[in-house]
Amino acid sequence: MTTPTSGTTGTPSQVWWTGIGSWPGTDVTDAVKTAFAECPDLPYLPELPARGPGAQLVGRGASLLSGLAVDLQPAGWRLADAPNRDARQARSLLRSDLDVLEEVAQGYTGLVKVSVAGPWTLCATLERPRGDRVVADSGARRDVAQSLTDGIGELVGELRRRLPDVELVVQLDEPLLPAVLTGSLSTASGFSRHRSVDRPEVAEVYTSLVEHVGRPVVVHCCAADAPVGLLRQAGVAGVALDLGQMSTRQWDEVGEGLGEGLWFGAGALPTDGPAPAVPRPDAVAARVLGRLDDLGLDAEAGLRTVLTPACGLAGFDRAGATAALRTLRSAADIVTDRLLG
Repeated sequence: MTTPTSGTTGTPSQVWWTGIGSWPGTDVTDAVKTAFAECPDLPYLPELPARGPGAQLVGRGASLLSGLAVDLQPAGWRLADAPNRDARQARSLLRSDLDVLEEVAQGYTGLVKVSVAGPWTLCATLERPRGDRVVADSGARRDVAQSLTDGIGELVGELRRRLPDVELVVQLDEPLLPAVLTGSLSTASGFSRHRSVDRPEVAEVYTSLVEHVGRPVVVHCCAADAPVGLLRQAGVAGVALDLGQMSTRQWDEVGEGLGEGLWFGAGALPTDGPAPAVPRPDAVAARVLGRLDDLGLDAEAGLRTVLTPACGLAGFDRAGATAALRTLRSAADIVTDRLLG
């Protein structure tokens, strides 16, 4: 099947669209059915953070750790000797969501995207048993990265058994990656900052994960200064970014990547604000087309762009979130028509 995530199997005949991850409410069956109905070329397993900490980004990511236990404390998730009730609930929610995905996706053949917290966001958020964040300790960083890599590999293996006809895409959510690289994460006391992590160490974690998982891996970052060049060199198949956070340098790096087969998730539909509004499809399309025109890309490279929300849709109500996906679909048609002349 033609896919924009590998760069080795051709280019799609139209611009695709998909969601990023989070979804409003607590009805996971409805959420998964909606994702498959509204994003038929690239459906995804939504996250429903309203169900509690175990269903949110860090809790779900921590539940995937292999050989490491976590528990939930007032300050957040922490490495522990044994999982507590909250950690067991996080694992249970994930298992339940996979059951729903298996049921909804029966008979489906094509791409399905699953998203998890990336290794550096986990390291920047999880606390060590004696306090402060994992990112402060090189040994702890290595353990968490390897544990997550193993856990994602196990998840991919399980989904291959459950849904053998599905082609999986793994999305790593990394909102804190730029802060890890720039040393802007505050310590537990709040009076100082953690030292930056060297770029070669950051890249090596991604390279090892990509090689271990054996499926296309894309990295989503909705923060400013996402390291597009580093991620490309590390071997990821694609990047997904908030267009409102992108600099000219990042656009240039994305343009180079698109020309070389990189997949680009263009976060063209804003999701910020207490009550985000859904823009018109032509306005969403214009945010993408203007930049693609500036880059001077040919149609083949441009068609490797996939339209997405800037971030998750949990800030919308269900009607608004559904309308957002439908807006992306219409905007993708506009971009396709322009690219194909």
